[in-house]
Amino acid sequence: MENIADDSQLITEARSNPAAFARLYRRHYDAIFKYCVHRLFDRHTAEDATSQVFLKVVEKFHSFNGNERQFRNWLFKIATNAINEHLRKSGRQKAALKVFVEQSNNNNRTSEDSAIKLAILKQSMLTLKPRYQTIITLRFFENLKLTEIADVLGSSPGTVRSQSARALAKLRKKINASNRRY
Repeated sequence: MENIADDSQLITEARSNPAAFARLYRRHYDAIFKYCVHRLFDRHTAEDATSQVFLKVVEKFHSFNGNERQFRNWLFKIATNAINEHLRKSGRQKAALKVFVEQSNNNNRTSEDSAIKLAILKQSMLTLKPRYQTIITLRFFENLKLTEIADVLGSSPGTVRSQSARALAKLRKKINASNRRY
């Protein structure tokens, strides 16, 4: 398997070679798909969003000028925009939660408590602003550094740090309120 450090050469080669672009696509598909799943809570919707991300990459690839780290962050930025657009257009938040709750109800009784906790977490996440959802997902599910998240969002690391703290405080408050109801 190729090293991620080879992306700079691969990015250059992909501008004129479809096979190189296909390798670049295969190298980054799983990370972008996983991010979409974490934000949308539905595999099929995440597949659609991931396809849209890479379609946008093909359309805009000629305008990308950067290294491998910038390319990965560029992909996450495109994915974030595609997810947010999808959520705005389809009202997917409510539908995603409904699907998840239905799936949780199908779990066996031994995992019922875990399913309830996970449902509360997901429900609470969905009530946050899309930017806060993005920051939490990139930081805790995708393990990006604050500087990388700042690149994705076009912000400073300090802004991301303060928004991350606010997002976590709001998430904690919503989870605590939900836990009191159960």
